[in-house]
Amino acid sequence: MAHEQVVRPFSDVHRKGNQVIATMLHDPNVEGLDVALYMDGSASMEPEYGPRGVLAKLGGVRNNVEPQMRWMLEYLATKDRNGVLRVAYWATGDGTQLELVGDLTGPQAKEFKFPGPRFYGKGTVLLPVLRDYVAYIREAAANGAKRGVAVIITDSQLYDPADVRAYSAKVAAEIAAGRLPMLNFVFVGVGAAVDEEQMEEICHDEYPGVGHLWCHRHADRMEEMADLVAVLVDETMTVADGGVIYDQDGAVLKRYEGRLPAVLTFDVPESCTAFTLEVNGQRFTQPLPEEHDEHEEEGEGHGDEPEPPPVPTRRGHGHGH
Repeated sequence: MAHEQVVRPFSDVHRKGNQVIATMLHDPNVEGLDVALYMDGSASMEPEYGPRGVLAKLGGVRNNVEPQMRWMLEYLATKDRNGVLRVAYWATGDGTQLELVGDLTGPQAKEFKFPGPRFYGKGTVLLPVLRDYVAYIREAAANGAKRGVAVIITDSQLYDPADVRAYSAKVAAEIAAGRLPMLNFVFVGVGAAVDEEQMEEICHDEYPGVGHLWCHRHADRMEEMADLVAVLVDETMTVADGGVIYDQDGAVLKRYEGRLPAVLTFDVPESCTAFTLEVNGQRFTQPLPEEHDEHEEEGEGHGDEPEPPPVPTRRGHGHGH
């Protein structure tokens, strides 16, 4: 089969067996997404940030968090409506406090120092993060934000899962009533001390008129964190209010009700050679590549995004659909 070109509005099409994964081109101005990153600042994270002061000047000292935060922020800035991200350490001080790093652009983040919070936290309390982001997105919505994503990183078990779930239900009710834009919380746990069952329970909750607010993954090591964040954020992207995918004979392969995600995953018959996406009254037909072929449109999609680190084995589930 000849090399097939990826047609707009797709940036990448991949076929594996009878499954197709098609990624849509992303336009931050249309999406209107406002992103924030909250990095765990509890005491258990101190070894990952490494020593500070005189000890930091000694050879062999490594900050495992800083390169990951830099790459994540560079990547997230390509998704944000104005390229400016709210960044804070959470679970600092007594465990309930936030230390705001500031509003950073991708280029600023590339050189920014992330030595860790001033005061490492004595606990891991998540509710203040949610309150902070909701207050932030209310203000951002008044200035043009249409959607929000808060990326939250932790290496610990949460102290307040019941409070988080109760507050999430209130947030969902506000979204359903039109008083808040659509939000997603992207939750990434790192290391062996994370309570995956706790994360699952929070992310499993589904709310009337909204669906899932949370999605999560677990990384074994800090070096895997940035890639997992990129995957989850991509999965939360919405490019339209819905759509339908047909095969080359006009049979419906999949319907997307309510939202059309930026990453489309659907099954096709073995004989299928092309699919058509119908969205907003328009139709776009994309020839299917051979199995395992992966095509990316030159100069589009990921061309301006930072090069990701090596892809690790992924665990956990996304519920942001």
